[in-house]
Amino acid sequence: MSDQSKIDYWIETAEYDFKTAEAMLETKRFLWVGFICHLVTEKMLKAHYIKVFSKVPPYTHNLLYLAEKTGLVTHMDDSQKDFLDHLQQYNVRARYPSDKDTLYKLLDYKKSEQIIIRTKEMVEWIKNKL
Repeated sequence: MSDQSKIDYWIETAEYDFKTAEAMLETKRFLWVGFICHLVTEKMLKAHYIKVFSKVPPYTHNLLYLAEKTGLVTHMDDSQKDFLDHLQQYNVRARYPSDKDTLYKLLDYKKSEQIIIRTKEMVEWIKNKL
């Protein structure tokens, strides 16, 4: 499988997952919006990792680590870096019962909609770097 095929795989699965995040917003499953948007962003960063290194991305869910490793972080503004940091909590905290309760209280339609919008912007930004 060529590097481009691997990159395309990550992009296609990210786009598929993004539609799932949108569906979760419409059904008001807000915790899943954050979790899936984290996943979408992670996949796009892993596509970029393949572009830079021509090898399998590391088994990590740390968005800032992936952005730093690929050099993308040097091209990001503070808002983008802050967004990656914000998204990070939805990967870890969404998995544990005590943290889920906290996230449920923090998320609503408007906040989840903003996560969707920001994720879409991030995906497009990373695509432009590919």
